[in-house]
Formats: sequence, C-alpha cells, structure tokens
Amino acid sequence: MNVDSLKFPIGALQAPKEINNDLIEEWISTIAEFPAKMEELCKPLSQEQKNWRYRPGGWRIKQVVHHCADSHMNGYIRFKLALTEDKPHIRPYMEDRWAELVDSHDDNLSNSLSLLRALHHKWVQVLENLSAEDLSRSFVHPEHGQEFQLREYIYNYAWHCKHHLGHIQQALAAKGSY
Repeated sequence: MNVDSLKFPIGALQAPKEINNDLIEEWISTIAEFPAKMEELCKPLSQEQKNWRYRPGGWRIKQVVHHCADSHMNGYIRFKLALTEDKPHIRPYMEDRWAELVDSHDDNLSNSLSLLRALHHKWVQVLENLSAEDLSRSFVHPEHGQEFQLREYIYNYAWHCKHHLGHIQQALAAKGSY
C-alpha cells in the first residue's frame, strides 16, 4: 500500500464543483451517523488495540478519536461564528500539537465518544435547519487565506468523518503492524 492511500484511505479532500441539496442532505446524514459508527468501532477495543497506528508514523487509534472530538468542536464553532457574524476570521489550531497533549493519549475514549455524540446532535440540529441564505454565509480561514461557504464546509466535515473512520478501520485491519 502506498503512503497516500494510508494517509488518505478515502482519497484526498476535494469538494465537488457543483453542490446541490441532495449532496448537502447526504453530507448531513454522514455527520449525523458518525458518532454511532465511531462508537461501534471503538467501544470493543482493548487497550492494546487503542494504541495501534493507522500508518507508520501516524496517530494511534485513541489519538484519532480524541482528535475528532477536538476538530469537530472547532468545526461546530466555526459554523456558528459564520451564522452569527459577517465573514468572521476563524482561529486555526495546531492539531498535530493538540494530538500530543495528555488528553489525546488517554486510553479511555468514553469522554470523547460522549462529546461527539452530544456535539453532533447539536450540530445536525443546526445543519438541518439552514436556509439557502445560511448556506451561503462564510468565514475566512487565515491558514488558507480564503473564504469558505458553509455549504462547502459541510462537505469538509462529512469527508473528515469518513476519513478518520477509514483510519481506524485501516489500523484494525493492520492488527498493530504499523
């Protein structure tokens, strides 16, 4: 397996050029289903399995789970900022450094799984009630130097959900060989 397929098990992030309501509904469903899928994969894991990596040099399964909680909190806040402010400049965070903090190395995944369940419930409630005007609202990401509309960012997080589920499935399939 090549490095890119290990790093991007579902392919690199690439938003479709045309975004329609059917795609948005599909992406919201992906976001809604994510916590249950993450729990299904992770609840039965042993401590040893939680420490398996999804690729050489990659994060451990537990770091992926904790990262999703961190990332999705940031994503939810970005959505709310865009809905309540005029093109806010969001604050990026150094996810690689966050993944090295003590909470990201905790073998107990229950808090991050609970956080994802509650957060996604709130997030989906917001997403399912966005108007066409809301979907056009945007924020500026200083790291990329560009403006993102919420309709695009829904895709980013649906992709992110599948991407990290793919990492965990990959780590489990490799049975600790990375």
